[in-house]
Amino acid sequence: MRNQATPAAVTESAELVLPLLPPRDLAAAASACRALRAAASAVTTRSAADAARGLEPLPIPFHNRVDSKPYAYFLYTPFSLARLSPSASSSPGAQPWGGAWARPPVPTWPRPGLDGLPSAVCGCACACEAGECGGPGCACAHAEADGAGSGSEGGMGSLGECGDGCACGPSCGNRRTQRGVAVQLRVVRHLQKGWGLHAAEALDRGQFVCEYAGEFLTTEEVWRRQRIYDELASAGKLAPALIVIREHLPSGKACLRVNIDATKVGNVARFINHSCDGGNCILSW
Repeated sequence: MRNQATPAAVTESAELVLPLLPPRDLAAAASACRALRAAASAVTTRSAADAARGLEPLPIPFHNRVDSKPYAYFLYTPFSLARLSPSASSSPGAQPWGGAWARPPVPTWPRPGLDGLPSAVCGCACACEAGECGGPGCACAHAEADGAGSGSEGGMGSLGECGDGCACGPSCGNRRTQRGVAVQLRVVRHLQKGWGLHAAEALDRGQFVCEYAGEFLTTEEVWRRQRIYDELASAGKLAPALIVIREHLPSGKACLRVNIDATKVGNVARFINHSCDGGNCILSW
């Protein structure tokens, strides 16, 4: 018996499946027939045009002039996800990577809960009810968040903003880091360094670039994954993007540790490479 599926039906089905495939599998599917080849080409074009898959206010394209790789494959999330149990799945449900969008992308708001992680509570309800917070009299704003908001010049700084308990909305000027990537960026391929994040516009000193988003992990899970990553990296099969932030308390007797893994699930911050000349971005906490 012959398959009666029309090219249009094949294309429609391909749009649901092909965006989920990594580049190698996508290339294999494209060799099956002309309709799949055309659909795979469209998926590749969309994927290369926006690393964020429409989940950020601005598209973040890939640029590659050194080899044939059109983009880097990973699951995009604009905010970090709680992955607190080692027995939990290593990645969330499948997402339409590179799929078409029926409406213009908007920042994700409000953000979902993080399984019990605390959120900030507003200290100036009157200002928040007016729809705008900030300024010297606002209890939500941190002293270091005034002006450039870059924190300490030597390393990690801090930013204070309105949280989930505030009555103001996403347009509030005291939510600068919560509206997604609002500056023009692009992911550029380098011959020695691989993919790296570049600014596509002039940025002011201390300007917020992006959150480092990925999976929140327990320390136990970090050690388990790190062993796997080390083996794959030594064979040239993986470039992990796992960051560990340690903040010592003033007493010196305790240390706050946050583990974020953007290797499989993350945002464009995973492409911020280490710089040989000291770097041009600092962490704010």
